Amino acid sequence: MKNFNSSLGFLPTTFILVGIPGLEAEHLWISIPFCLMYIIIFLGNGAILHVIRTDAALYQPMYLFLAMLALTEVGVSASTLPTVLGIFLFGTTEISFEACLLQMFFIHSFSIMESAVLLAMSVDRFVAIYSPLRYTSILTLPRIFGTGAIIGLKSITLMVPLPILLQCLPFCGHNALSHSYCLHPNLIHLPCGDISINNIYGLFIVISTFGLDSLLIVVSYGLILYTVLGITTGEGRRKAFKTCGSHVCAVLTYYVPMISLSMVYRFGHHVSPLLQAMMANAYLFFPPIVNPIVYSIKTKEIHRGIIQMLSEKRPRV
Repeated sequence: MKNFNSSLGFLPTTFILVGIPGLEAEHLWISIPFCLMYIIIFLGNGAILHVIRTDAALYQPMYLFLAMLALTEVGVSASTLPTVLGIFLFGTTEISFEACLLQMFFIHSFSIMESAVLLAMSVDRFVAIYSPLRYTSILTLPRIFGTGAIIGLKSITLMVPLPILLQCLPFCGHNALSHSYCLHPNLIHLPCGDISINNIYGLFIVISTFGLDSLLIVVSYGLILYTVLGITTGEGRRKAFKTCGSHVCAVLTYYVPMISLSMVYRFGHHVSPLLQAMMANAYLFFPPIVNPIVYSIKTKEIHRGIIQMLSEKRPRV
């Protein structure tokens, strides 16, 4: 262990990742569904990115934001992959202090980006329904790419202080984590010093990103509903609602597990570690698995592009 201060404690050289509590003997079998989930995530999101990249007709706001969503989901999954497969396949339960902080940084940065992209997609749907004739003139390519750059810069800037603040705290012998990866809500419970600054800053990040994003998404859909109800024809209303279906699914698959996990961390002090681990896995794995499937089925351009991609790769006899 690294000595920090004899009166306060020390910084651990490593953290111990538990995996799934109570099922340590079954880790090799558990690795099978996790490997399948990673395959689905990378193939599904990779297929969407490939279709959008290779089809110039899809260089439109809706599909470019979808590409950003797929990139963030690949980023989240790639951040968890080394420790998750290391634990379940090879029994590697230790991670260095610095690597743990780095993994935490990337997981939360990509999660913040994902939330912001979902907000951008809701604004995109509102503009498409409220002012369809000015849609492409409002959401121009420079504005879309500028939005993506701002989302990435904001997420990274907000996350930089968290690892620094954690390095300033004594851990006093506590270095066992509850999951297969490093999350800030889990790490912040290990130090024995004053964590009020960390808690305040963490709460600021949650409110200024997830809280504000979710509120603005609700506002956007309130305006969308108001606009759709003003459409006179039933067919027009149906088409308007249909354009939002996939995005509504993406919002629900992201925010429902996240809110549930946050409630457990804040108030579920007597919840079993197994349930906490399962909810954390649902938060990180459910959206990247479900979203590519939903968009591949419900978005005809993406569906057609994937079918065409698969038919081109099929060997000819």
